[in-house]
Amino acid sequence: MKLKNKVAIVTGAGSGIGEAIAQLFAEEGAKVVAVDWNRERGEKTTDAIRSQGGESKFHYADVSNGRDVENMVAATVETYGRLDILVNDAAVQIMAKLVDTTEEAWDRIHSVNLKGVFFGCKFAIPAMLRCGGGSIINLASILGFVGDPDLAAYCAAKGGVIALTKVAALTYGPQGVRINCICPGDVSTPMVEAYFNSDADPARFRSEVFSKYALRRIASPKDIAESALFLASDASSFITGSSLVVDGGLTVKCY
Repeated sequence: MKLKNKVAIVTGAGSGIGEAIAQLFAEEGAKVVAVDWNRERGEKTTDAIRSQGGESKFHYADVSNGRDVENMVAATVETYGRLDILVNDAAVQIMAKLVDTTEEAWDRIHSVNLKGVFFGCKFAIPAMLRCGGGSIINLASILGFVGDPDLAAYCAAKGGVIALTKVAALTYGPQGVRINCICPGDVSTPMVEAYFNSDADPARFRSEVFSKYALRRIASPKDIAESALFLASDASSFITGSSLVVDGGLTVKCY
């Protein structure tokens, strides 16, 4: 039980990576506050954890709203008396080239994917300091390092997450708060599967994408959850400010 008696908040817990992280953390002994803007999906995650004997509660929040995030942290501390772990996973993706990106799309992506991470850190860190420290895991992306012409705003926001992670780690490491980020490649989430299925030949498209990876597959949500567990646990006690690339070898090649 690597997270026994720990209290964890996981945003974006209603599906995909966030759901897998919430479930794995609960299996490892954490009390999990599953956060999502979609109440039905978030409560489904909580119900699944409880059905397996874990401890979890759902909390509604739109991470782009500072008051929602502040209340999320306050409610967690009120319920459990502490906060040890925060996973900033909630994100949106809107495909568009730079010139075709609308101001509304740019603002939406940055308000959730970057400002949401800022709010999470801003309100979680003081709560962790009162407990003597903690671990924050931000979900960035390999697209914070490399570019995708169809995801201009998304790339910019994820690059911001990586930079913010470094600043936060440097600032609050002396007080016992570790802050790291995970940079996945493609992950088999509902959003990515819908993207594959939008092609005229989904099987061909999947095969083409998989061929770009050294491991010849994309990640499962559980693959990313295992990395989050490592960063949340004492096994990574001397790691902070790091960007953990979990991409199956996608970015190791030149051509």
